[in-house]
Amino acid sequence: MNTPNVLTLIRVLMVPVFMWALLSGFYLAAIVIFAIASLTDHLDGYLARKNNQVTTFGKLMDPLADKILTISALVCLCGMNADFVSPAVVMIIIARELIVTGVRQLAMGEKTVIAASWWGKAKTVSQMAAIIGVMLDLAVPGVLRIGTEFWGALTFWLVLVTVVLTVYSGLDYIVKNRKLITFK
Repeated sequence: MNTPNVLTLIRVLMVPVFMWALLSGFYLAAIVIFAIASLTDHLDGYLARKNNQVTTFGKLMDPLADKILTISALVCLCGMNADFVSPAVVMIIIARELIVTGVRQLAMGEKTVIAASWWGKAKTVSQMAAIIGVMLDLAVPGVLRIGTEFWGALTFWLVLVTVVLTVYSGLDYIVKNRKLITFK
């Protein structure tokens, strides 16, 4: 097993630890764990490309690891009634991830690998930033809401941008891969 794949597995294994920290009220620990797990996403892809270690396992598990991490965080935050993480936000994100995963499965059946798009990467970064923003607001209540109206709405805007990028990247993904979706 190569280093990128080990990093992907570590990201998945960090999820229960992250969830425990978040749900136990150890918000700063949860933020650190989530941030480290998020950074492994960038690092594993970088190392795989740099060292020519791209594998079928990595192509499948890397995006799934991202989905497991972000969906776990969003479900926990929604269950905790964290500001701006409503059931609607969580369902939009989960629906997009399930649809994209379904299209990827269709592509695999056709022996086609669909590379991540720029929009998909922007969506992932925005999701991770929004989750960290929401957790920071939990960790230090009011810190993101002190001062100007801009700071007062930072978490809201992070979540809104995430939802917009999630929807747009999902539509972009479907449009670019529509030939895989048939009704025969």
